[in-house]
Amino acid sequence: MLTRAPRVVVKVGSSLVVSQGRIRRRWLDALARDVAELREGGQAVAIVSSGAVGLGLQAMEHRISELAHRQAAAAVGQIRLSQAYREAFARHGMVTAQVLVTPQDTEDRQRHLNARGTLEALLERGIVPVINENDTVATDEIKFGDNDRLAARVAQLISADLVVLLSDVDGLYDADPRRSEAAQHIPTVRTITPAVEAMAGGTGTSLGTGGMASKVAAARIALGAGAHLAIASGVAVGSLGALKRGGRATWFIPSVEPLTARKAWIAATVRPRGKVVADTGAIRAVRQGRSLLAVGVRAVEGVFRRGDPVRLVGEQGEDAGVGLVNYDSGEAARIAGHRSDRLTELLGYEGPDVLIHRDNLALTSREKGETRS
Repeated sequence: MLTRAPRVVVKVGSSLVVSQGRIRRRWLDALARDVAELREGGQAVAIVSSGAVGLGLQAMEHRISELAHRQAAAAVGQIRLSQAYREAFARHGMVTAQVLVTPQDTEDRQRHLNARGTLEALLERGIVPVINENDTVATDEIKFGDNDRLAARVAQLISADLVVLLSDVDGLYDADPRRSEAAQHIPTVRTITPAVEAMAGGTGTSLGTGGMASKVAAARIALGAGAHLAIASGVAVGSLGALKRGGRATWFIPSVEPLTARKAWIAATVRPRGKVVADTGAIRAVRQGRSLLAVGVRAVEGVFRRGDPVRLVGEQGEDAGVGLVNYDSGEAARIAGHRSDRLTELLGYEGPDVLIHRDNLALTSREKGETRS
């Protein structure tokens, strides 16, 4: 798949590109060489790279106990990281561009389109975008939280065919391989079931923020956008090239074509604002292409406003998708379980007849593990 994908997003973990506060230059040069080979084959490549905080630690004398310290370390490290990429890729005839984003740049529709336009313009000109979260301004409440999910979001932005997550693990296991010698490697995943999610572990390194749980979450976003995703070890020099030659990895395989642009944007929401629990009949109805009516809602969780993305789940907790809600959480709770002809009476004003319109629903089929329009 790596040699066939027209557009590829490669995510680089912190511990791969940075060691003891310094760039692993031999490793980065090998990555540049591998990317150059893909580009020679006509493929476009975008890089999502961690490592800015790790590079800035020395300047901050390792004092990052407060958010402001971590943001300052990112500010110092980001310029060093960008320079390292520029030098390594230039040796192989490539131009790089630094792109810093926040969740708002992907979850606000207009900013989403602006970010997409910028990335498209770079790729069309043969420039390799090097993308990172803008840690200097992001807070815990408005962060992607890890670059795994950011990489999947970038794939959705540019309609990429493949996401490669390079980290310190070579894929998904049925148990933590660091603790169990009997842990079995999972080579292929076609459906992200609760059992698959249960296999995910915690953060693997002191500098990284993305454990296996974040990688599986990234896979869900990528699959919803119709992209393949691979989790592979990037520890060795030339690891991307090794994957190209058939190296070990866990491959997540999409079962559907990409969604329409609007529904792909909805499906890839990083942090839905709340949750709506619907009964079996309502879930069946929306999977048949209908809107979600208030009468089929059994519970409303979280605090959200009209137009916010919320997660739709069944009564057993099964994921059914993400939608843009027509009412705030208080109003949604008030009308839950009631017929549409009673909404005006309950709310005191005439509002939409449905809680979530079908055009604003991106569904995940429990049976097939697919996201669809």
